[in-house]
Amino acid sequence: MKYHFGDFLDRTDDYWRIIPNIERYTYSANEEINNKEEVRILTISKNDNNWNQVFNCPNIEEITLHEPSKDQVQRISDLTQITRLRVTHLRTKDIEFIGRLINLEEIVLEYVSGFSDLSPLRNLKRLKSLHFENLRKVSSFENLKGIESLKYLRVDGTVDWNQPIENFEFLKGLPNLEVLSLGFIINKTEFPAFLPILKLNKLKKVIVGRATLNTKEYAFLETALPNVECRSKGGNWELCWEYNDYYEFLGKRAGRVKITNPKATEKCQEFVNKYEEIKRESEQIIKDYSCQQGV
Repeated sequence: MKYHFGDFLDRTDDYWRIIPNIERYTYSANEEINNKEEVRILTISKNDNNWNQVFNCPNIEEITLHEPSKDQVQRISDLTQITRLRVTHLRTKDIEFIGRLINLEEIVLEYVSGFSDLSPLRNLKRLKSLHFENLRKVSSFENLKGIESLKYLRVDGTVDWNQPIENFEFLKGLPNLEVLSLGFIINKTEFPAFLPILKLNKLKKVIVGRATLNTKEYAFLETALPNVECRSKGGNWELCWEYNDYYEFLGKRAGRVKITNPKATEKCQEFVNKYEEIKRESEQIIKDYSCQQGV
């Protein structure tokens, strides 16, 4: 799929200062910059002839590496003062270069492939916000454990490729997470996959599309997180909603019924009843888990 320049960052709070994707070329490093002391943001690409001038910009805060060269990737880690980094369209065997940027607070990785180990990010003690999109070799997010400064995490794929997530055990190691956002993903764990979310005492938002997870997982999340805002990007998790002459049911492959079907209302009510039953089941699962944990 050809890369989009959409902005999928939740900017309703103070998690993100990084520029929207579409603005990247406004800050191109290709042309000679005269007022280098005033430069805060630059976009560097492999065809930029003057990209080395970034090292003469003493107040640089934010870098976008868009289709960077190997030399650019290797040398960018000298800019340890930057606080915001976006990397797009890169194939690399590892992300050690990011782990050396010790002042990073915000990271966006989009269409970065060839690596699977996220552990270098644990070196970043100020890291507040992470956005992952289309990381082809990554399926385990276990190495995010221990990033205690992290408040915002989005994991996404694309319309034509879903990002696999082996399990959600890594959430236990993110004690200050406030926002968990999931886009086009494949959950590889059986219900209840989100049991580890019970450890996130500071969680404020869970953002998941209405056809991303099995219906049971939505019911579990709503039960487990009564004081957390749970929704999709477009609104609340409606159990039955109108779409193209159908009532769609909440959940991946959960089914639908044509609005004109004389039993449409009955079918919707059956689904609501089923959902409430799953919530009662979830209550028992949560109770049993709390007893096991000695809570």
